Amino acid sequence: MTDLRRIDTHQHYIPDFYRTAMEANHVSAGGWSTPDWTPEGAIALMDSEEISTGIVSISSPGTHFGDDEQARTLARKVNEFGAELVKDRPDRFGFFASLPLPDVDGAVAEAAHALDELQADGVVLMSNVRGRYLGDPSFESLWAELERRDAPVFIHPDAPPMAMLEGLPSPLLDFPFDTTRTAVHMVANGVLRRHPGLRVILSHAGGFLPYAAQRFTYAAAFNDGITPETVMEDLRRFYFDTALSSTPYSLPSLTAFGDPTRIVFGSDYPFAPSPRVFSEQLDTSDLDDGLKAAINRDNAERLFPRLR
Repeated sequence: MTDLRRIDTHQHYIPDFYRTAMEANHVSAGGWSTPDWTPEGAIALMDSEEISTGIVSISSPGTHFGDDEQARTLARKVNEFGAELVKDRPDRFGFFASLPLPDVDGAVAEAAHALDELQADGVVLMSNVRGRYLGDPSFESLWAELERRDAPVFIHPDAPPMAMLEGLPSPLLDFPFDTTRTAVHMVANGVLRRHPGLRVILSHAGGFLPYAAQRFTYAAAFNDGITPETVMEDLRRFYFDTALSSTPYSLPSLTAFGDPTRIVFGSDYPFAPSPRVFSEQLDTSDLDDGLKAAINRDNAERLFPRLR
């Protein structure tokens, strides 16, 4: 076995009962085929990619398919599955708990249960919830609860209310767009100003946020209580993972913009067709060895101290 030097903060799990629920409700990850997944397959991938621990989460479309009660039940079930996965192999797995948004009361209750009873490493939220983005005032009580509990938050993209290009699955283009959209929405609506203790990871290098960050400072002209300076400060407070984003084109933009202590490794297994390509691109990039080590492991250790 190779040296297991990475912590993977963007890895997914797909229990059979969750796949069945998706099929019964005619939903998918933005039109992307649902891949096969087993714990053994995940560990084999981690061994081959030098990943010591994968922090797994449920991907798009989350656990709410239109019915609050069904969503509460499904979120509890996937979270209990994730907790058992970690219990069996705490060295190899962590998990982000799923929450049944837009049922805010249910989400707050499930966050408390998952963090207190199931020992979740944090929570995962979709970038939009039936068309509502995460800066929406209706989610304020959830942000307050997650800050109070010092729970890391992983934001995974979902299909936007209207697909941008007919005939192309949302993960191809819409997903990075939606991550950018919800991050800017949170900053424009002051979420990170009101909750300075939040630690929020954006998928896929934040979409195109690093590339266009300066453009987004103009949000201050349309929103009270923020300035161009605070917009930029808050955008740089996000964490960013490298899933599908360590290419020679995206990595320079990410590292030029992002706080070097807030960039973490992500594989996007099992949805990524060839995660090895991206890990190799990171390893062979022009980044100095210290920054590579920080991205591969050190930054995640600070977010998740139990993995040190």
